[in-house]
Amino acid sequence: MKATRPAVLTAIVVGVALVTWAVVRLAYVSLPPLPWTAVPTLLLLALGEAFTGITLRGRIAHKPDTKPVEPMVVARMAALAKASSHAAAVLAGVFGGFVLYLAASLDKTTPRHDFFVSVGTFVAAVILVGAALVLEYCCRVPKEPDEEQDRTRL
Repeated sequence: MKATRPAVLTAIVVGVALVTWAVVRLAYVSLPPLPWTAVPTLLLLALGEAFTGITLRGRIAHKPDTKPVEPMVVARMAALAKASSHAAAVLAGVFGGFVLYLAASLDKTTPRHDFFVSVGTFVAAVILVGAALVLEYCCRVPKEPDEEQDRTRL
């Protein structure tokens, strides 16, 4: 599995935001108000992934007073991180599209409410992307000292 590239995630956010903006432009009046519940949910997921990554990093590095970690657990965490970063990028794009559309309608009550919910959800999704990238980074196997010396000789 290759490392997630931030450029790909950025492209997902921008592409989904543009599609969402176009759809919301046509259908906003028929949509219900946006729920705020996604914000704490995404933030809790981000907290869990960041904490798991930091804990897992110590276990992979065999730090004192830590249990060894099974390789399959690391593979599963890496897959979770990759899936989370892509899903959160899609969510950031969706709510970014809402933000783009609603920025012009802040003088009305419902669009203003939806704008602030969209901004909060966008920020929470970006934080989840960052936490997922941290978890993915922490799943990397540390280089052996001999490998680093061999590379410097070449």
